[in-house]
Amino acid sequence: MFKRLKEDITCVFDRDPAARSTFEILTTYPGVHAIFMHRLNHFLWQANWKWLARFLSMFTRWGTGIEIHPGATIGRRFFIDHGMGVVIGETTIIGDDCTLYHGVTLGGTTWQKGQRHPILGNDIVVGAGAKVLGPIKIGNGGRIGSNAVVLKPVPEGATVTGIPARVVEVDNKKARHKKIFDAYGIPQDMPDIDPIQHAVDKMLDHILAMDEKLQAICQTLKQLGAETEGLLPKELDSCQIRVKEGANNQDGT
Repeated sequence: MFKRLKEDITCVFDRDPAARSTFEILTTYPGVHAIFMHRLNHFLWQANWKWLARFLSMFTRWGTGIEIHPGATIGRRFFIDHGMGVVIGETTIIGDDCTLYHGVTLGGTTWQKGQRHPILGNDIVVGAGAKVLGPIKIGNGGRIGSNAVVLKPVPEGATVTGIPARVVEVDNKKARHKKIFDAYGIPQDMPDIDPIQHAVDKMLDHILAMDEKLQAICQTLKQLGAETEGLLPKELDSCQIRVKEGANNQDGT
């Protein structure tokens, strides 16, 4: 148990550049205080001292602003940065090397007993204000952007943003483990646009590329003496113009 507590302190230095000393972390970091108490409360919960575990977790909530049900299972090197308003439900399962920011909710969507809260894999970052709801699985290396509302499973290595959350990036090749850290769940190289706009832009690029290839095929057929009259719709040329104009307007030109 003490080895895990030492790891919880050490990981703060890796994920918070403001941390200067172990004494500072022990005395001024509510996220660390909350996880310390949860380790104890979870032990009491498993030992069937459920009322005492809930009672101590209530005091932890008053002192830190972080509510962690003692039944939640949390892995090693877990860090809650800032912490105020974090809620972690009873059947939540969190893997190793995970980071949560303030205002995060790992909640349920049903009153039925059983697994009703999220299952987080290893090396997950959940941005400030994000809501992960229901018994869904977040794959290893997942990144959840700030204020996202996640209602569906997240693939391994994926970044999701928006309400409801959508996948905007999947990176299974990048070696994220421990050395790569994306503050607030947003990779530095992620496109700075809305995920729907990004998808529309990709679709327009594809249409324009296919249009140009079709025009080139028609020109080649003409040179070979083939009859191309009526092969292409009359509005094809104007369609190409509209696509180009639409792309230019999105660029502000």
